[in-house]
Amino acid sequence: MKKIICKNEAEIAEISAAMIAEQIFIKRESVIGLATGSTPEGLYRKLGEMCKNGDLDFSGVRTFNLDEYYPIKKSSDQSYDYFMWDRLFSHINIERENVHIPNGECADPAEECIAYEQKIASAGGIDIQVLGIGVNGHIGFNEPEAELKMDTHLTGLTPSTIEANSRFFSSVGEVPTKALTMGMGTIMKARSIIMLITGEHKAAITEKIFSGVVTTDVPASFLNLHPNVTVLLDEAAAAKLK
Repeated sequence: MKKIICKNEAEIAEISAAMIAEQIFIKRESVIGLATGSTPEGLYRKLGEMCKNGDLDFSGVRTFNLDEYYPIKKSSDQSYDYFMWDRLFSHINIERENVHIPNGECADPAEECIAYEQKIASAGGIDIQVLGIGVNGHIGFNEPEAELKMDTHLTGLTPSTIEANSRFFSSVGEVPTKALTMGMGTIMKARSIIMLITGEHKAAITEKIFSGVVTTDVPASFLNLHPNVTVLLDEAAAAKLK
């Protein structure tokens, strides 16, 4: 994995936005995988600014989000569907039919997961995937387990993830305990990957993913096996790296 240590989140946003823009310039109908959470918000603000200024055109772009809570209504301000429209899609000229987010309202999660995989395949696969990382090493909602699933699936969330995500809710009890998520195989099929890591609280897990060990205890460590990964991290997240 190539790592770029940045001064702050603003620099991470600048560099990651430039990488996304380059992909769209090369291929107007790019397929972009997106993540939610606080880490990519700077990237999304920058992409919105670039589109508003006429520097970037999303009219041919198709997007696939990594995950969504289950069950949850799209109208809920805690849903990832709401997050993406609020932070990014409402600020760029993307076509609504080109936006894909796992459906947290679906009646049959198994059918939804199969359909989601088929949509990604029909789009030709993901050209560039944006990732964050959880403090326990999860990517998407692929949590540390003895076995990791390949394809999009319904999964339970670990207590540490529920606790970490509770900052977005009124209480821990309101955080959904399940989610729909791309699997590790789906993520690894992306032709290129950008992982964003910020904050001192991510320093310990950052050290682990660069330790040279690949383990299901740290799902993000599998990115070491991918041929084209760029990790953008701030100085606080890189504090424990040698």
